[in-house]
Amino acid sequence: MPEVRSYNVIVRPLLTERSTIMKEKYNQYVFETGLAASKTDVRRAVEDLFKVRVERVRTMTVRGKSRRYGRNTGLRPDWKKAIVTLEKGQKIDLADQTA
Repeated sequence: MPEVRSYNVIVRPLLTERSTIMKEKYNQYVFETGLAASKTDVRRAVEDLFKVRVERVRTMTVRGKSRRYGRNTGLRPDWKKAIVTLEKGQKIDLADQTA
């Protein structure tokens, strides 16, 4: 059952202009992860799902923003993202993935 666990750790890849530049320049990929996921969990999940070798993982928790809905205010949920650096020669083709 390692794949089920891996899909719970990695929610989705973040494809932004900045993450595209990071991928091209530094071989780094950005993923949204579960709040409870540790660096080790993220490393194992990326290695299992994409069959690559991970060199380094950096994680950060993004605080939810305050939003107004008419007269009421609400709070978007906190979420976590991970920047994964792959070893030389490794790459992930995110456009080809069906996950």
